Amino acid sequence: MSNLVNVPKSGSLANTNSNVNFPSLSNWLDDIFNRDLPSVFTSNFNTGITLPKVNIKETADSFMVEMAVPGLKKSDFHLDLDNHVLSIFTEKNEENEHKEENYTRREFGYSSFRRTFTLPESVNDEKINANYKDGILSILLPKKEEAKQKPARTIKIS
Repeated sequence: MSNLVNVPKSGSLANTNSNVNFPSLSNWLDDIFNRDLPSVFTSNFNTGITLPKVNIKETADSFMVEMAVPGLKKSDFHLDLDNHVLSIFTEKNEENEHKEENYTRREFGYSSFRRTFTLPESVNDEKINANYKDGILSILLPKKEEAKQKPARTIKIS
């Protein structure tokens, strides 16, 4: 029988957790705003392209930024550096028209994204270079000489 009630030793039938099945207003609002948004809100409308993910690796001599952005051309990218802020921007417009005897179909597509990164002072901004190959945009951010990690050495005691 599922209608049985557990009675505590005190004999009280009052349930101290009476709101277990009813979330509070703040819990309910948190659930709505912390839920993943439907993909229609997080992607570009026509293409489904979302903001590309970025890997950043640090070595003793440099930082390497890698961004997976397949389907674009090298000429689609714009990289700007302003006051130690690196901006990566792309914008792509497509228009296709297909004509047949009784109808014309036109499709328009637009996609864009912008990622910005504040570079550390240790980056030598004069020697930054970028490469786009096989859908991966790679940006090499070399460190200044004084910021490069020096190899370990043994100090002799005199």
